[in-house]
Amino acid sequence: MGNNVYNFKIDIDWKLINLISLIDRFDASWSSIERKEGQSLKQLKSIATVRSVGASTRIEGSRMSDEEVDQLLKKIDITKLEDRDEQEVVGYFETLDRISELYVDIEITENNIKNLHNILMKHSKKDQWHKGNYKQHRNAVEANLPDGTKQIVFQTTEAGFPTEDAMRNLIDWYVNDKTTHSLVKCALFTYEFLSIHPFQDGNGRLSRLISSLLLLKNGYNWIQYVSFEHEIENRKPEYYRVLRNCQSQRPNENVSDWGNFFFDALKNIQEQLMQKLETSGIEMQLSPREKAIITFIENRPGCKSGDIASKLGIPSPTVKRILTELVEKNLIEKHGIGPGTNYSIK
Repeated sequence: MGNNVYNFKIDIDWKLINLISLIDRFDASWSSIERKEGQSLKQLKSIATVRSVGASTRIEGSRMSDEEVDQLLKKIDITKLEDRDEQEVVGYFETLDRISELYVDIEITENNIKNLHNILMKHSKKDQWHKGNYKQHRNAVEANLPDGTKQIVFQTTEAGFPTEDAMRNLIDWYVNDKTTHSLVKCALFTYEFLSIHPFQDGNGRLSRLISSLLLLKNGYNWIQYVSFEHEIENRKPEYYRVLRNCQSQRPNENVSDWGNFFFDALKNIQEQLMQKLETSGIEMQLSPREKAIITFIENRPGCKSGDIASKLGIPSPTVKRILTELVEKNLIEKHGIGPGTNYSIK
């Protein structure tokens, strides 16, 4: 069954309906989970923030690991942000923090979206000339490939009046459409924002921040405790492929593939959130050494028992025993055998 929504066609089939239903069923039970898991959620929000900041900036080419992001955010000194990666990380963190604190009061308007872009780019010296304003020159969506080269994913809306009109139309539709399911509206707003690419730079990062803002404003509060950005980073080739395939049909394209990708990503992070909450309950009972080893593995996935023993100053036999117990408790994952054995968080 095909539907026309805004400027798009989207197939409201059983796959899409099932994904939306799964997300909404989880959301219906979230209030009771939130009351029960208050302490665990504080820790998860802190972890999710670091992962979101790291992942979203890495998608656009940053080289900072989650551990480096965490260290930077713990000792921010905005007078010393000379490195572009650090400037982008702090800008993303401050924008995400603003959304998290004030989402109820941030209405979906052009001025508010421009203001979020201004915050996102304010520490980046090379972006001072355009921050908070729509683009003045053509820009295309580019993917950063592993070899350091770039590949054009799709062309975007022309600068000037076409971009201004497109953004005005998008926001008017979003605000005034009272019949389309809120999750579908979130997905399509994000897609069209990326298609327009209204700012000279920072559109990919801002699109993911806007996704979180729209979800929060529509009552999906659990999104702040898990990283949507990290899920997209893990599926980066698929993310760009789906965007490119839908974009190739413009205008009036069928965006069903994008809808399925967007909702499947949300379903996955819901499952991750529940798993993390279950894990948090177990972790409350862990010894200080066990917690230290888990934290070490989380910050250095792929590490070996010898690395852990050396860095944490714990005897090697003790480390090996604890690792075996943590694997049995399903808190960490073991990879390989013999000297190549390494560990990561489940």
